[in-house]
Amino acid sequence: MMLQYSAALGCSFAPDHSTVRSVLPNITSATSLPSSLTRRVVLSTALISTTLGFTVSTPSNSAAAEFLILPNSGGVKALDLRVGTGEVPSNGDQVSVHYYGRLAAKQGWRFDSTYDHKDENGEPTPFVFVVGSGKVISGIETAVKSMKVGGLRRIVIPPSQGYQSTSQEPIPPNFFDRQRLFTTIFNPTRLANGEGSTLGTLVFDIELVSLRHI
Repeated sequence: MMLQYSAALGCSFAPDHSTVRSVLPNITSATSLPSSLTRRVVLSTALISTTLGFTVSTPSNSAAAEFLILPNSGGVKALDLRVGTGEVPSNGDQVSVHYYGRLAAKQGWRFDSTYDHKDENGEPTPFVFVVGSGKVISGIETAVKSMKVGGLRRIVIPPSQGYQSTSQEPIPPNFFDRQRLFTTIFNPTRLANGEGSTLGTLVFDIELVSLRHI
């Protein structure tokens, strides 16, 4: 499987399609799965299909779509994999999201996923934040503010809208993942060599699970 870079995605793959067929789940049977597992199957399938550069036919996505630059986002690109049917968040709302986070500079390395964050019952724990609080990286806030609850969106975040410090959320809970992420983005030698425009490019798949007016 050969890795290629593109301006739109930050990274994409040229797949061996015989391999792809063997790893893709049967998405048509997802409705018979538990709801939490269904969301994970849909999210991971969308992640595989969009990253690998081909379309997977699902009930909510029967045609190829394109990335669009979100208005007033500083260059954040978005691809709606599933359009939600619920409310749209506003500043001050508390939202819950599931996500996969990847770093383009590390060949699409997945540095964090809410599906790896488990509660005492072993269930995935969504990431919760208040829209407009300034605690979350700008690219995620911008993307979530134009989503509807139930929606699933892939976003490509340029460095200027990504991590500006190691205290911005979401922060990977695993120490080694956190260290690898931030030492790559804030590598002083590579920044001095003019690589800052590529080091911090992030790719997130975000599902807006719920919102609460507070």
